Order: sequence, then C-alpha cells, then structure tokens
Amino acid sequence: MTEREKMLASELYDPCDAGLQALRRRARLLTRAFNDSRDDEEDERARLRGELIPHAKPDLWIEPPFYCDYGCHIWLGDKVFFNFNCVVLDVAPVTIGDHVLLGPGVQLYTATHPLDAETRRAGLEAGRPIDIGDDCWIGGGAIINPGVSVGPRSVIGAGSVVTSDIPADVFAAGNPCRVIRKIENRTMEE
Repeated sequence: MTEREKMLASELYDPCDAGLQALRRRARLLTRAFNDSRDDEEDERARLRGELIPHAKPDLWIEPPFYCDYGCHIWLGDKVFFNFNCVVLDVAPVTIGDHVLLGPGVQLYTATHPLDAETRRAGLEAGRPIDIGDDCWIGGGAIINPGVSVGPRSVIGAGSVVTSDIPADVFAAGNPCRVIRKIENRTMEE
C-alpha cells in the first residue's frame, strides 16, 4: 500500500511521504489563494473551491479564512455552509451531508497520533473518518474528533468537544459533548 492508501484506510502512515507532502503543498497554495481572494471575486473563489474540494456540490459556501490538509478527502452535499475560520484536517475522509451549517471556528479533526511514545517518535500518524449527516448545525468553536459521526438533523452546541458519536435528532453540547435533549422536528408554521 502507498502511504496515502494507508492514511485513508485509517492505518499508521508516514506523513513525510513525498506524495503526501505534494498534496498538502497544493492544498496550502489553494487555500492561501482562496483566503486572499476578495468578496467581489466570486467566480475566482468558486474555481478555487472546486479545485481544492473536488467532491463538493457547486452550491457550497465558505467564508474565508478556511484551512484544510488536503481538500480532496472532503465530500460535501448540497448547500453546505462554512462560516469564518473553519479547519478540516482531512487525513481520513470527511463526509458532510446536505444542508449542513458549520459555525465560525468549527474544527473537524480526523488526524490522530499513536498513544505509544515510541510509535510517535517514529513519526507515524493515523486518521479516522468523520461523518456529519444531513441538516446538522455545528455551533461555533465546536471540535469534532477523529472517528465521530453526527446523526442527521442534530445540533451541536457552540464550543462543544465531540469525542463520541451523536445520534440523529438531538441537541448535544459540552466538553465532552453529550446529548442534552431530543429535538422535535416541526415545520416553521407550528
């Protein structure tokens, strides 16, 4: 397996691999250009978003600044919104469903390091995927840790640290994040 294949399979990999370094460099250059673009350069921003995150629907909205490791390991559904200063460490796949809102400063971390010091000293890393279901709202400053899934229609409170899976249709908050209550889905007319 290549180091990238190991990385995407959630196995230990060498982040200093030349191929991975080239992919990260490409992402850094694209995010820099995107973050430096002006509000009146909508076409250029759309082009840069498409190059950086090729697995995104065209109605993606990202408020700069935005940061990611690779971009090409992020899959985004329809009408996804990233507010200012979001970070996605996509060493493993990040999948975000349709109609998802991410508040300012949200951080999605798929990257993890071995607990064993000797393995860390060897320079090896790993990652675990993150999955966020349709119609979720992730409050500002929330951190989603490696391997976490957030169920459809759930809301994560601002500043939460999500360390384990969150089911569908709940409001969850805190550090560590826990379910506070079930959400009753109602229409706007009610």
